[in-house]
Amino acid sequence: MSHEMLDRQEPVSGSSDRSFGVVFCVVFLLIAFAPMLSGRPIRWWALLPGGAFLLAALVRPALLSGLNRGWTKAGLLLNRLVSPVVLAIFYYAVLTPFACVMRRVRPDALRLSREPAAGSYWIESTTAGDATQSMSNQF
Repeated sequence: MSHEMLDRQEPVSGSSDRSFGVVFCVVFLLIAFAPMLSGRPIRWWALLPGGAFLLAALVRPALLSGLNRGWTKAGLLLNRLVSPVVLAIFYYAVLTPFACVMRRVRPDALRLSREPAAGSYWIESTTAGDATQSMSNQF
């Protein structure tokens, strides 16, 4: 069992139908004109859906409400699947090897072990300069 709660308690509201249509118009325009950067011809097929999204967003945004809801639900599903996988990969590929190396190099990096013979656990500062002036201009 996982330690985290994957069910969402607060309701998620998607973007407005108008902004959804404008964003998809921009995406299709980018798809259409991106090949021009490398000297290739425009993708004419992408202009039609881009124009359709823009027209619907400006004239009748309610037509896009179903697509907007579906897009939001798809994003939530991807969040439930991708986030734990990416975090697990990061934990096992980055943090675990780093912790193993740190334990080999400095077994007590935080100096948490008890030293009964020590008079104090205070660590003297080695910064140069006057100690009374070191905190005067913090911001």
